[in-house]
This record gives sequence, C-alpha cells and structure tokens, in this order.
Amino acid sequence: MSKTKDNDISVEKYNFCGHTLSITMFKGSSLGLSAYVWGPAVVLCKYFQDQKIDFTGKKVLELGSGTGLVGILVALLGGHVTITDVSETLEQIEYNVDANIPVTSKHRSKVRALYWGTDHHDYPSDFDFILGSDIVYSPPQFPNIVETLLHCSNENTTIFFCTNMVARMGARDFHDEVIPKKFDSDHVFTDGAISIYKITRKCAS
Repeated sequence: MSKTKDNDISVEKYNFCGHTLSITMFKGSSLGLSAYVWGPAVVLCKYFQDQKIDFTGKKVLELGSGTGLVGILVALLGGHVTITDVSETLEQIEYNVDANIPVTSKHRSKVRALYWGTDHHDYPSDFDFILGSDIVYSPPQFPNIVETLLHCSNENTTIFFCTNMVARMGARDFHDEVIPKKFDSDHVFTDGAISIYKITRKCAS
C-alpha cells in the first residue's frame, strides 16, 4: 500500500487478487468517518484473496461501503455488485468506481443510497452475498441492520461482516447476542482485534 496526499484529498493504493486499486478519500468534505479506509475493509479484501472466494456471476450487496474498496474488488472479481451507503457518500464511491472498474465491466456495478431499516424495501431479496466492513459501531442502528439483512437475504445468501471487535461500541453484543437471534453465525477469521463472521439465515423450523 502506498499513500499520497494533496490538501484534503488522500489516495491509497491496494493490491488484492492481482488488481491494483487506487482509492481516493474526500477528507475535506463532510463525510466524517466515511471518508477513510478502515482496517476491516482491508482485512475483508485480503480474506477474499486468501480464500479465493469466487464472486463470478454472483449478485452482491455491500452495506455502508464508505470509499467503495470492498465492492470495487468484488466487481473486479466478476460479481454483480450494488454498492450502498448514505447519499452524502455516493459521490466518493462513484469517483472510485470510475477510477478502478474498466468500462467493459462497469455494467456489473451500481452505486445507490441505502438507509438501513428505512428504504431496504426498495431492494430485492435475492442476493447471493451481503457484505459489511466496519458497519457495526452504533447500537441504536443494530435493529435497522438486522431488519435490512432479513429483507435482503434468503436461505441461500452468504453474509460476511468484518468488524473491529475492540474499537467499536457494542460490537461484541451485536455478534454474540443480536445476530444469533435470527441468523446462524460462524467466526471464520481473526486479525488482531478484527474479526470476520460468516452469517446465514436460520433454517425455518
């Protein structure tokens, strides 16, 4: 990874799965935490690389994308990705999508606003994968995340959440208490304080 800075714009380069991604962060804007690439996004991308997860032809939803790093990588790996965040963040994501996804592959990526627990009904329920990196940090949002997951997933959907378990408020409770009420969850990887969970819908009884 290398970094260059120009006033309030930062550009970081990452290499995953044979692709070099150039991610621009609009730090001078009002995006706050969304203007940064956080550790869980990098760990999740590396996990996909190490596990050789095949996204070819798969329908993928990324929640709380921020800079777009994870969703862009998945699109480059052949996935059909809907990259989402709050509306204020979409310009940054679109910039990075344009900078990293070739025109010939652009049809496999969409950038849309999604407010958890509010407009998730505007989305289908047939995603093969749902991804979230560093989105578990605000306990008041936990019910909205669960509601969104329940609507957008089905019994065949694989959900990957990558979370900083130490630095994020309520992260342990979310993964140990909240998610298991509606989903089966396996802790599949740890990198320091960062954990990856593989989550699926509970089978109907």
